[in-house]
Amino acid sequence: MDSLEILEDRLRKLEEKIRQAKLQLPAHSVKPTVMITLLDLEDERDAIQEQINSIKNKNQYKLNSYRGKPIL
Repeated sequence: MDSLEILEDRLRKLEEKIRQAKLQLPAHSVKPTVMITLLDLEDERDAIQEQINSIKNKNQYKLNSYRGKPIL
């Protein structure tokens, strides 16, 4: 499994954890620790998504360079 696949797998797992955490939120009076946990999960998800985008952009750059296409 390459690094992109590993990151995408981690992203899927994090998104499931976020979904589960949101289902656990009460309608009112959310405890700060519960919100902090959710926000930490969302921050981690965003960081992984940035890594995935970076890898995909590098791969696209390499592909375009290989094909001799102008890079925009």
